[in-house]
This record gives sequence, structure tokens and C-alpha cells, in this order.
Amino acid sequence: MSKSPATREFARRERPLSPHLTVYRPPITMTMSIIHRITGGALYFGTVLVALWLMAAASSQSTFDAVNWAFGSWLGRLVLFFYTWALMHHMLGGVRHLIWDTGAGLEKDTASRIAWATLAGSIVLTLLIWIVGYMARGA
Repeated sequence: MSKSPATREFARRERPLSPHLTVYRPPITMTMSIIHRITGGALYFGTVLVALWLMAAASSQSTFDAVNWAFGSWLGRLVLFFYTWALMHHMLGGVRHLIWDTGAGLEKDTASRIAWATLAGSIVLTLLIWIVGYMARGA
């Protein structure tokens, strides 16, 4: 540390603390950015499940039946439901970034509205996909 009186005086002053997660409320755009990255990682796992299902379909009937049983269980359907949501959320997040790449929607209020629309849209699309899927399955 410097021995200059000016530097010593500056070092003695109380410095402000950095915002901490318990104090700072992250904006919706930051939260959606983090979720976009998480859903991108989750899509790798979900794609492995799709590949597993396709490999089972290409192999024996008993293997395909076993994989269909696993995916048809309550846990399998829950995983597939969240995979669908991750896919829709990541897609809409990509559309949000595409809009921003054009230079539109970068104002704070507009960016926040687009982020909320991404979340709402992903939930609505996921529910629609599953409702239509169940209706087509029952028909």
C-alpha cells in the first residue's frame, strides 16, 4: 500500500458493499437469460432421451416397449413435460435475442415486457402441445 497521506485517507474511508443476492433483486431480463442458459443445457439431456427412444424403435419390440413404458410412467411424463417446456422456453428466448439483434426492444420497459412474454409464451405453448397431444391420443 502506498505511504502517501492521500492514499491512506482514501483507504480508511468506508467503502460501499457490492450488491449481494440477498439485497439485490435481479431484473427479469437477467433471470430469463440465466434460465435460457439452463434450458439450453437441459436440452442436451432431453435430446439423449429422444435418441434413446429412436434407437429403441429401431431395435427389438421388447426394447421399444420398455422405453415406452418408462416414458409413459408418471416420472417419464413429468420429464417429457419439462423437456417440452425447456424446448419452448429456449426457442422463445432465441426469438427474443433475434429481436434484440435487430436493435428493437432494447429499452428497459420493452425488454422486460418481452422477457415476461417469453416466460408466459413458453408456459402457454407447453400446455397447448400437451393438451393437443392428449386430445389426438384419445381420438
